[in-house]
Amino acid sequence: MDRVKQSPVKVGDWVKGKTKNEELIYGYIETINPLQRIVKIKVMDCDNEQIIGKTVETLEHWVKKLPMSPLDNEEQIKALIDIALLTKDESWFMELSAKLKSMKQVTKGSEMKNTTYPSFKNRLGTYRMKD
Repeated sequence: MDRVKQSPVKVGDWVKGKTKNEELIYGYIETINPLQRIVKIKVMDCDNEQIIGKTVETLEHWVKKLPMSPLDNEEQIKALIDIALLTKDESWFMELSAKLKSMKQVTKGSEMKNTTYPSFKNRLGTYRMKD
């Protein structure tokens, strides 16, 4: 019985790796060929600027899945919205836009609650003045 080994990465994963020409790439997986262990990656960043935005093939074991980071600030979400627009991913764009809108509403609501005591933010955190 011939079994295909389960891939450590899957379609949609963000990865970093290298091409057969030793170019460093960052992007997401578009397709995986489990028999040949080849992945196609949409390149978002590379030391060879000519392949940014293109899809390249590389060996699966030459890529490493990037860890997921929580979307906890507006700048991260705005950067991902730019990528969603670049990749023409409408559903992801809508999801990110809704998250950004809800995040702005929460921020606006918390600012209104804190009008009794003014607060100041610096590199050490937020300081609230109280009587």
